[in-house]
Amino acid sequence: MTRPTLLVALAAALVLAVMLFLPVTRQSAPPTDAAAARPAPATAPMPAAATPPAAAAPADPVPESAPLGGESDLAADLNAPSGTIQRDLAILQDVFSAWLTNFPRLGHPGGENRDITAALCGENPVRFAFVPRTHRAINAAGELCDRWGTPFRFHQLSGQHMELRSAGPDRRFGTADDAVLTPAGAPVL
Repeated sequence: MTRPTLLVALAAALVLAVMLFLPVTRQSAPPTDAAAARPAPATAPMPAAATPPAAAAPADPVPESAPLGGESDLAADLNAPSGTIQRDLAILQDVFSAWLTNFPRLGHPGGENRDITAALCGENPVRFAFVPRTHRAINAAGELCDRWGTPFRFHQLSGQHMELRSAGPDRRFGTADDAVLTPAGAPVL
């Protein structure tokens, strides 16, 4: 084969390879913003009578009407008549531990009691309710309350440690009957 013929053959092979490679890279290219808003196609064909797939979840906070991804019974005994405030604090500590197990990179939910309660009730990335929205420990303002009806105080000591405080039977914080649970290994502030 002569040198010019070899160069033409190599050029033709290169063009053919590029033409075969382009469709593959177009299919695997990252989606545009418009494509990202659409749900991914189903992997198996849908039956003719099936309903179409739901739209992708919004990036905004979870609307109240959105279905929850499930509920836990972990807080079932919180504020139970037969329980104690120490047991209630231990239950809440278990709820926060479950949160950390599911969201290790997020740390504890932050904000005021109402914000933390909303996150525990399903306003979280997976819409899972660690505490049911209708639980007896949640007041009309959406706050988790102790057995005497006073909203708990949550003091985030670190991303992994949350101090829990009840005002106690006198319903006033900073008095001798307050109940406090500081998790083991929490930093001393």
